[in-house]
Formats: sequence, structure tokens, C-alpha cells
Amino acid sequence: MKKIEKVENFTFGNERALYGARGLLVVGCRFEGEEDGESALKEGRGITVRDSFFALRYPFWHDVGLAVENCEMTETCRAPFWYDRKVTLDGCKLHGVKAFRECRGVDVKNSEIVSPEFGWRTRKITLSDVSLSGEYAFFGASDVVARRLHFSGKYSFQYVRDAEISDSTLDTKDAFWHTKNVTVRDSVIRGEYLGWYSENLTLIRCKIVGTQPLCYCRNLTLVDCETEGCDLSFEYSAVNATIKGDVLSIKNPLSGRIVCDSAGEIILKDSVYPCDCEIVVGGDVLHHL
Repeated sequence: MKKIEKVENFTFGNERALYGARGLLVVGCRFEGEEDGESALKEGRGITVRDSFFALRYPFWHDVGLAVENCEMTETCRAPFWYDRKVTLDGCKLHGVKAFRECRGVDVKNSEIVSPEFGWRTRKITLSDVSLSGEYAFFGASDVVARRLHFSGKYSFQYVRDAEISDSTLDTKDAFWHTKNVTVRDSVIRGEYLGWYSENLTLIRCKIVGTQPLCYCRNLTLVDCETEGCDLSFEYSAVNATIKGDVLSIKNPLSGRIVCDSAGEIILKDSVYPCDCEIVVGGDVLHHL
């Protein structure tokens, strides 16, 4: 086996300081300095980085087989991960904008991330025990798995394909627009205009908080969910839903069946599309034809 080269307790500030490295272990290093060099570990293969500090731009581009452990990437460490494959991130603080773009095979654990435009067009990304703040997160991503994710941001998970989210808290707005094949379990989703134009969106034992959720959906499924402050819900959606408790108002659902314990208002008028959805409220059946 080839011996692993180790670089320990160095400071690198120059351009492409460790460019094209192979089989490298980086420990306790700092990537900063007046040189303001970019792309420190670009085009690397089989690299492990531990207990290190990054304040320079674009450190990990086009890397394959990258492990980053207990590292800090500051706000000036912009766009740290682009075009990478097979990346693990564990116990890190990542505060640079535009993290993880066009990557494939990403596993993030036990980390704190503050990064607008996080995860754009990234495939096969898994997050476990992660705190993430990002205004426009996961745009166009696919094969996403998130467990115990604490997310805050605005326009999250738009145009996502094939995602599984569980035991998570999402404080967001306009989440899951134009998504396809997304399932969320045992989670709290707070925000506005949830899930519009989605296809095959499934929410299981979730709490949904916020105005005008789940409109213009195709094949929408809710299983034993709760709602809070959800007015004008399900407009023009093809939906099958069981809701525990109250819905503030339901408006012109397109088709399917909605079952809830109570509803503040059922609005069945002024529809521009033919609607035929069965609505069951506290055991009373309403047919909208």
C-alpha cells in the first residue's frame, strides 16, 4: 500500500497551495494569509483534512474521495465544495456561501452550516444531526436524505427530486415547490405556501404551520398530520389526506379525499377548474361536484 503523506501544523496562504494532491492527510493546518490564495486543495484525490481552519476561497473543487473532520470554514471561505464526488463532512462549522454545488455523493454529519444557496444541483446528499441556515437551499438537488435536520431559511427544496426527510424541523417559506417524489416523516414544517406545484409529495405524521399550504399539487398525500394557521389549503390539488384536529380553511380541492376532525371554513365556489373532492369533517361527508 502507498504510504499516506502527512502535512501537519502548517499555514498556507498561496494560490493552489496543495493543488492536485494524492493520498494526503492534512492535520491542524490553517488556510489564510495576505496572499489571499484560492483553490488550496483543488483536484485532489483521497484527501483527509482534520482539525484545520479555512478562510480562503474555493478550497475543495473537483476533489474525489474527500473527508473533512472537525474543521472550520469561515464566511470568507466562499463556495468551498463544487464539482466534488464522494465527500464526507463530520463535526464541522461551515459558514461560506454557496457550499456544495454540482457535487455527487455527499455525507454531512454533526455539523453547523450557514450557507446561502446550499446544495444546489447536488446528487446523493445525506445529512444527519445538522443545523443548516440557508436562504435558497437544495435548489435542484436529487436523492436527498435528511435525518434530524434543523433548517431555517426561505426558498428551500425547490425542484428537488427523490428526497426522504425525517425527525426534522424546517422553518422555511415556499418550501418543496415543483418537487417530485418527496416524503417527509415525523417533522415540523413552518412557513408559507408549502409545496405548491409538487408531484408525489407525502407528509406522514407531520405538523404543518402557515398560510395557504399545498396548492396545485399532484398526487399529494397526508397521513395523520396536524395543521396550525393553515388557511385556503389544498386549492386545486389532487389530494388524499387524513388530518388530526382542525384546518383553518379548505378551498376548492381538485380531487381525492380529505378527512379532518374540524374545519373553520370550507370554500367551494369561484373555481376556474372542475373540482370533485370528498371532504369529511368530524364524520360529516361533503361532496364538491
